[in-house]
Amino acid sequence: MTPGCDRGAHPAQTGQAAPDFTISDGSTTVHLASYRDHIVLLNFWATWCGPCVEEMPSLLQLHHDRPDLAILAVSIDEDEFAYTRFLLRHHVDLTTVRDPAQKAAKLYHTDGWPETYIIDRRGIIRRKVVGPQDWASPEIRAYLNGL
Repeated sequence: MTPGCDRGAHPAQTGQAAPDFTISDGSTTVHLASYRDHIVLLNFWATWCGPCVEEMPSLLQLHHDRPDLAILAVSIDEDEFAYTRFLLRHHVDLTTVRDPAQKAAKLYHTDGWPETYIIDRRGIIRRKVVGPQDWASPEIRAYLNGL
């Protein structure tokens, strides 16, 4: 686990507007506000994180089953080669961007991986999922269908 960030500011919480950010890693740019009017799963992860690797196949399956969802995977990897190799090796075809400075994660006060925020079409955080989630579970699929 990476050391915690300063929790003195206002952490992102359920029912609040999701903090906006723009992250660019040279090949991909993600601007959260551009996904307004979409349900967004904002996933913070890393290639060296065992639970993140465990979660990735079900996240990819959700991406294939529900192309209407915007799944944004923000990696905190510092090693660009390891990150790129992981994406290729695991056929990661959802939107992912590398943020080694953890700019987005700090906005959300995330210091454990994986962590996912489910954001509604109006940009409001509806749910925070800490740790790996089985994105194929009937409970989470029903929840997403209800948004």
